[in-house]
Amino acid sequence: MDALPPFDQLNSEMKPPTTHQADSRRNFLRKAVAAAATVQIVPRHVIGGPGFVAPSETVYIALVGAGGMGIANARKLFAHGDARIVAVADPAESHLKEGNRERQGRQPAIQQIEAHYSQTIPDFRCAEYEDFRVLLEKEKGIDAVLCATPDHLHAWASVLAMRAGKHLYCEKPLAHNLRETRLVAEVAGETGVATQMGNQGTAEDGIRETIECLRSGAVGTVREIHCWVGAGRYGADLLGRPGPPQEVPEGLNWDLWLGPREWRDFHPAYHPFSWRDFWPFGNGALGDFGCHELNAPTWAYDLPLPTRVTAHAAGLTNDEIVPPGAIAHYEFPGEGERPAMRLTWYDGGLKPAVPEALGDLELPRRGALYIGDRGVVLTHGSGTGPRIFPDELASSAPLPKPSLPRSDGHQREWLDACKGGPKAGSHFDRAAHLTEIVQLGILALRTGKSIEWNATKLEASGLPEAEPLIHGSYRNGWELI
Repeated sequence: MDALPPFDQLNSEMKPPTTHQADSRRNFLRKAVAAAATVQIVPRHVIGGPGFVAPSETVYIALVGAGGMGIANARKLFAHGDARIVAVADPAESHLKEGNRERQGRQPAIQQIEAHYSQTIPDFRCAEYEDFRVLLEKEKGIDAVLCATPDHLHAWASVLAMRAGKHLYCEKPLAHNLRETRLVAEVAGETGVATQMGNQGTAEDGIRETIECLRSGAVGTVREIHCWVGAGRYGADLLGRPGPPQEVPEGLNWDLWLGPREWRDFHPAYHPFSWRDFWPFGNGALGDFGCHELNAPTWAYDLPLPTRVTAHAAGLTNDEIVPPGAIAHYEFPGEGERPAMRLTWYDGGLKPAVPEALGDLELPRRGALYIGDRGVVLTHGSGTGPRIFPDELASSAPLPKPSLPRSDGHQREWLDACKGGPKAGSHFDRAAHLTEIVQLGILALRTGKSIEWNATKLEASGLPEAEPLIHGSYRNGWELI
């Protein structure tokens, strides 16, 4: 099937927007609150510079991607009186969330948004769009974009939003491949907009307590780290691309959902939830959870990019589907007082051996172990605090006094950054580095080869077959430059 028309043709080929879609955000708010204005309001960034939002003003936000994380993020923003979601884009009108009866998609999201803001703004209406590109073209007055699309559209939505001068929050991982990750970080630097990646544990006190504990030397010198999650492939019986093709659900623009990916027939194994099982759209459990679980060790030890990564699939995988489980080994070089470190990742129910210091304790479904030469630190996953083993060491080595600033909240950090405050905790310089570490494990898993990463050249040394995975492939008209 042909690709969607180029963006400069979309306005003539898409159905006309509704009246409230065509209004500027400023004009719309005047109608909603004062019910009178007819003069076009100049967006404030024209007056105050790119991305300008005065500290006293509301941050007007567009939600791009209204599935589970999109709606969850919207609800988090409801708690902040200086944030207002005024537009939503998603190729799906409405669908049922897998496993329960909650409806998702742009119309259920809009219903929740309008219900919330109507409590204080009479007749509040949220603009509705099928295509996020049309939203960015029409809604000139928005200040920021929250991207919660499937992974294969993260970079596309992010780059367009930032180049339009919009502050950006993007769910993890930052992009779908290594080249996209670099591009997103470069555009963030070029535009200077406020950014935040959605690894929410970054804002928790627990992750700071863990980092403070590790840096204090409570368990001695750490050279070995293990991180694991219970998640694996959702479709355990998959052997490849699912079939036979099924009818596209009413209200879903399947061509737009595919975006940069080559055309394939619709199947419910892809949408609305299990797309992470397929390499063209997601990157399995490591892509899903790596930016959460590898966050604490990367932050604690200022880990650079690894010198070597190897990975092994547990169960069937091929060019189409991710494995049910995986193990990846990262080797990080030493520098200064930091020794060389080996970090091992496990998913699909795989876990490390229980260290002797833990005794009979059963490892949690999700967590991390830091093996020191005096003891062990155990955490129960992203954002959680540390437990020191053995018990006698814990009693003699209490947690150190706080040395890292505490956060006012993940969304609050981003909103403050949008208003000219400090960078958010997971701003894109930091988030891109973490995502690149995660994606190197994915590259090793997909190639089945050890990766020796040449970061300067953006290539796996001596492994030309990795190039298509590093740079990705795009449909005609969806090239990302």
